[in-house]
Formats: sequence, C-alpha cells, structure tokens
Amino acid sequence: MDFRLTEEQEALRAGARQFARDRIAPVIAEHYTNHTFPYEIVRQMGKMGLFGLPFSEEYGGMGGDYFALCLVLEELARVDSSVAITLEAAVSLGAMPIYRFGTEEQKSRWLPKLVRGEALAAFGLTEPGTGSDAGGTTTRAVLDGDEWVINGAKAFITNSGTDITTLVTVTAVTGTRPDGSKELSTIIVPAGTPGFTVAPAYSKVGWSASDTHELHFDDCRVPAENLLGERGRGFAQFLRILDEGRIAIAALSVGLAQGCVDESLRYARERHAFGQAIGSYQAIQFKIADMEMKAHTARLAYYDAAARMLAGEDFKRQAAIAKLYASEIAVDNARAATQVHGGYGFMNEFAVGRFWRDSKILEIGEGTSEVQRMIIARDLGL
Repeated sequence: MDFRLTEEQEALRAGARQFARDRIAPVIAEHYTNHTFPYEIVRQMGKMGLFGLPFSEEYGGMGGDYFALCLVLEELARVDSSVAITLEAAVSLGAMPIYRFGTEEQKSRWLPKLVRGEALAAFGLTEPGTGSDAGGTTTRAVLDGDEWVINGAKAFITNSGTDITTLVTVTAVTGTRPDGSKELSTIIVPAGTPGFTVAPAYSKVGWSASDTHELHFDDCRVPAENLLGERGRGFAQFLRILDEGRIAIAALSVGLAQGCVDESLRYARERHAFGQAIGSYQAIQFKIADMEMKAHTARLAYYDAAARMLAGEDFKRQAAIAKLYASEIAVDNARAATQVHGGYGFMNEFAVGRFWRDSKILEIGEGTSEVQRMIIARDLGL
C-alpha cells in the first residue's frame, strides 16, 4: 500500500502549512490569553475553501474527500489546535450529518453557508450526566402536531455559541422501541429558536480560542420537517459520524505531536548549555527522535483508516486505533517537548505550553481512550 501523497495533496498540505505559519501563528497567542474566538481566521479559512473540502460542488464545496480535510487539520494543529478543532467540528460534526442524512431541502437550505465557512453548525450529543454513554441520552423530543417539542441539556458542544452559529443538530429520545429500548433521533434546531438557550462559555484548560458551551432546551419547538434522516436512526447516524470524526481527531493529534517535534528541534538548535547547543546532547537527541517516531507511526495509522473509509471498507477498528494511538502520543510528545524546553516550556510565550494544555482533551473528546479500547476489543470478538 502506497501512502505517498499526490501532487495535488502535497499542494493542499503545503498551502495549509503556509497559512498556519503566516496567519495563525502570529495572532493565536493573544486569542488564547483573552479567550476570544478567532473570527478573522475563520473567515480566511472560509475564503480558502477549507470548510468545503469534503463536500460536493453542488452545495458550494470543493469536491474533495475526507482525507483532504485530515491533511489540512494536521497542518493547522502543528501550529494551533483551537483553530483545527473549530474546522474539524464545523465540518465533521456540524455540516457532515446534514450532508450524509439530510433531505434535499435541508441540504439546499443549510449547506451552502456552512461549506463556505460563513456559518457554523454544531452537533449536540454529549449530555451533562451521560458522557461516554450516548445511549443513555435523556433529552426528549415529543411530536406535537407538526412540531417537535424538545426538553433537555447538552454539554461540551463545540461551535455552539459563536456569532455565526446557525444550527445545532440534537440527539433526542423520540419514543420507545418494541423491545423497550430508547428510540433515538436527530433533529435540527436553528440558532435563536425560542426555548433554546446557550449557556456562558466554559473556562477550559486548553483549546482556549475555540467555542464550547452547555446547551439547554426548554419546550423548544421546531418544525417536524427538521427531523434529520429517518426517525429512530439517530443512534446509527451518530455512530457513523463519530467513526469518521475519530480519523479527523487522529489527524489533529498527529499535527499537535508533529508541532511538538518542530518546536523542540528549533529550541534544541538555539538553546545553549554547558558551552554548546542542547541538541548536541544525546539525551535530547533521543527524546526528539522518539517524538518523531511516534508522530510518524500515528500518521500512518490515520492514513490507513482514511484509505479504508474512502474505499468503502469497514474502518471502525482502524479509526479507533488511529484515534487512540495518535491522541496518546500527542500527550506524550507535549510532555516531552515541555521537558526539552525546560523552564521556558512552562511559560505561555512558548507554543509548547499551549500544546501541553491542548493535548489532554484529545484522549477524551469524540470518544475517550477507554471507549476506543472497548471498540477495538469488541471488533476482535471479545
């Protein structure tokens, strides 16, 4: 299997890398310090077509594929993860459910602005009391005439409270199956709908320039036609979305891990101790060599998962492996990079401090490391 990129893919990756270095790197630290959302960067990414990468030209997209999105996510995360997760969540969790499962009317109404980056969408799955147990959803939607009446709450929802957020797709219990289990469905709730309240932004350890909120639904009414896909298929829908999203998070994780290598190499050449650059010492050389090894191996894992997905093959196990390994080595590399930088690694003026804070959530979001191990074990027949 050949994982070498095509000329077009290399050009896309190079363009994303240059954008990250020229447009994101100079301003992102200020956004982190002030906990502000980088609207100007989002607008620039929209003009570049990054939000439309995996979507067809019919809806204003670039006609690319999911792997193209992953390549861009990796390059963005080499510089900053807040911007990368904003793009990932907007595409994979926000627009993709509508693209995959929406009616033609829903696609025509919502997708054009989403794929241009002029608007953002969010995916309301996680709840305050359920976490990894998505099947334990308590948010309910009752059909009252030609309207769904939604009551419940969602937690940790990315891109849900920006000035350009246009909708949230919400998972809710819509009935009971013949076997007594919950019937789960997904429903589109436009921003500004009465009864839909966005709580104040979380104060987070990392991803300080991304947008994350708790959401509340109190007798929130939306038209019956806002049902996304077939009623009762919500569980299957979000499992598919999460499987794909794990490849994207793996790519983002690889980007952070590689960014740690980049910063460590730069610092090891510039920093002198005991009369010579610290990069001349074998202890530092071996540490950075291990970091590069981990990033390279994790990259191959997400390349493999993406290739299987695009080939129409089963990729659930490979996506879980890629997400699990890449997220854990991202944490490893962030810790190692901080150690290479010594006391300066603990200072906010150095990027590795931001990488360290951003890395841990990668082992939690879109399926914890424990959930990934469960998926792998079950797929092995255990």
